[in-house]
Amino acid sequence: MRGPSVVHAKARVSAQAVPKSGPMSTSRTTSDKLAEATAPLSASATGAIRIDLDALAGNWTALAGCVSPAECGAVVKADAYGLGLARVLPALTAVGCRTFFVATPTEAAEARALSANARIFVLDGLFPGSADALLAASAIPCLTSLAEVAEWSAHARRIGVRLASALHVDSGLNRLGMPTDDVKRLAAEPQILEPLDVVLIMSHLASADDPVDPANATQRVAFEQLRALLPKAQASLAASDGLMLGSAFHYDLVRPGYALYGGQAFRGARAPVQPVVSVHTRVLQVRDVASGAAVGYSGTWRATQPSRIAILAAGYADGFARTASATNKSPGGSVVIHGTRLPVVGRVSMDLITVDVTASPHAVSRGDIAELLGPALALEAAGAEAHTIGYEVLTRLGRRFERHYVGGPA
Repeated sequence: MRGPSVVHAKARVSAQAVPKSGPMSTSRTTSDKLAEATAPLSASATGAIRIDLDALAGNWTALAGCVSPAECGAVVKADAYGLGLARVLPALTAVGCRTFFVATPTEAAEARALSANARIFVLDGLFPGSADALLAASAIPCLTSLAEVAEWSAHARRIGVRLASALHVDSGLNRLGMPTDDVKRLAAEPQILEPLDVVLIMSHLASADDPVDPANATQRVAFEQLRALLPKAQASLAASDGLMLGSAFHYDLVRPGYALYGGQAFRGARAPVQPVVSVHTRVLQVRDVASGAAVGYSGTWRATQPSRIAILAAGYADGFARTASATNKSPGGSVVIHGTRLPVVGRVSMDLITVDVTASPHAVSRGDIAELLGPALALEAAGAEAHTIGYEVLTRLGRRFERHYVGGPA
């Protein structure tokens, strides 16, 4: 995923009624969806995050159907994209997922504690001196350099066991992954890999979100050339967006992450997934502000007319990005109250945001509930308004809000 390239032209947010239908709407009204996706707030809570484990499981099942006969794994790094590995991994296991990808040895240990039989790959590779930790978790490192191959091979010789390994080759992203010269050396000196059981050859696409970017085909050709030099093993190239590029990119195993959690980053057809997360907070106060009065730190926004400003119990400590702040010249984020999308004004602070509710067709009062993320305000829209991407919105969700899990295994 290439950062905020998914953001299209963004107009200033004024009061907007939430549309009653959309690309994935059903016969249920938007009001029905809002009611279903709103988690109850306890009296002492500033906000709540609702995580629909049944929707998550349904997303994996839908993606698995799209890529069959290839295997569909799941990327659960960063605490399952901020949604809670301890609840997400069992929900995915219950519907048949058997292969998981994490980033670090610590995450591998956490995943192993939740599943005795899953295959667990570590995307960041082999950290110096981390071999014992990976073995304790029965995890498979995605080796990204000759140095990692050498260290993992030496450990295999030392304990007298062929160690399962993935080889991560660089097909054009120029991030982690073995460059072509390293792959050619492994081909020329096969004894380097003799202590290892290579079970996966993988790479990662740089521009998979854009179906017309020629870099995708270029990387696929490079991946074919590199894997031909290495031992026969399962192959994996596609993650959430790559699997949408078609069967030529599926190989033996796909690695969706963001799409599992309801993300729609692909700029072609919509992925067959539903939203998993909704976030709500409470209105603490509504105040009248005179024309010309400044709102928030540094007075970056001033009312151009007598205005009604709602103060909400959320801020950047809760994952509502400071980059969603607004000035009079530059719009920022938005929220939905009583079915109307309303603009954030002024600076986002640690605990509070200020929202212009002047144009709301419904009275906004202390105690009302505002949607920060959900059926009426999608991940991609929230990310765009904060000058970032939905991935970051998910993974920055704070721990202060209550969490409510819906569905999942009994």
